[in-house]
Amino acid sequence: MNLRALKYLIKLAELQHFSRAADACYVSQPTLSTQIRKLEEELGVQLVERAPRNVQLTPVGKDVVARARHVLRDVEQIYSVARRSRDPETGTLRLGLFPTLAPYLLPHVMPGIRQRFPRLRLELAEEKTADLLNKIDDGELDAGLIALPVGHDNLEHEVLFEEPFVMALPQNHPLASKDSIDVGDLDGAELLLLEDGHCLRDQALEVCAMANARERLDFHATSMETLRQMVAADVGVTLMPVMAVRPPIAQTQGIELRSFAKPAPHRTIALVWRRTSPLGELMRELATCFRALPDDLLAA
Repeated sequence: MNLRALKYLIKLAELQHFSRAADACYVSQPTLSTQIRKLEEELGVQLVERAPRNVQLTPVGKDVVARARHVLRDVEQIYSVARRSRDPETGTLRLGLFPTLAPYLLPHVMPGIRQRFPRLRLELAEEKTADLLNKIDDGELDAGLIALPVGHDNLEHEVLFEEPFVMALPQNHPLASKDSIDVGDLDGAELLLLEDGHCLRDQALEVCAMANARERLDFHATSMETLRQMVAADVGVTLMPVMAVRPPIAQTQGIELRSFAKPAPHRTIALVWRRTSPLGELMRELATCFRALPDDLLAA
């Protein structure tokens, strides 16, 4: 079976357009079409429904694509084993992070990673947690930084740190007069939260359940910065991970930040990778770099 044809089929499944799939694969459209037809002839089934303005996979085509992703992932791992056996700390490492962590953590760890691994090129991807896990499983990413629990048996992980949450309040809010906040102080409160798909939303909902609080249903933010500005505009209150309010992030005028009394709500960040990956030892070395944070960065 031609692995190149499997790559073409996967790209066609993603783009649902022969011409765009061919461009993405750097081949002509006739070449891509011919390879997919040969694959259909070899398998004796129709993989693609072809119409002038509509290209979609048949049910068996979808099944083949799902399995082909795993085949190509395993093939890439074979090449990776060979490359890493020669020199584990060279080449490209594809690392994923979620949006409420990446911009706040990376400035603190990248200098140390570059110093420790001068010949390792990090290719960074910022995605929501579910997408990161899918891409790690499919082999599109080598590893990712995820908030535990992960819930995937095929992943290995190294815990990096626990990041406390702080409360972001408008300056005139009654809780702003307190030095610290008990979770019980949020009883009956409405919190501004991120939209579905962000792990920070799920973490905030867990705190809401603990505190008998609830989310504000008429507003869902698309980013941490939107949440920050809405609090400054006195629209409501929210939870923020502590790294999102530490330098080099500039403090937003109009916001008061309050830590929680112990035990403070927090999230646990881990480096995760496939159990079958040949990069396990490298991942554990990399985890050491991610743990090397300034002493006061995680202090709520």
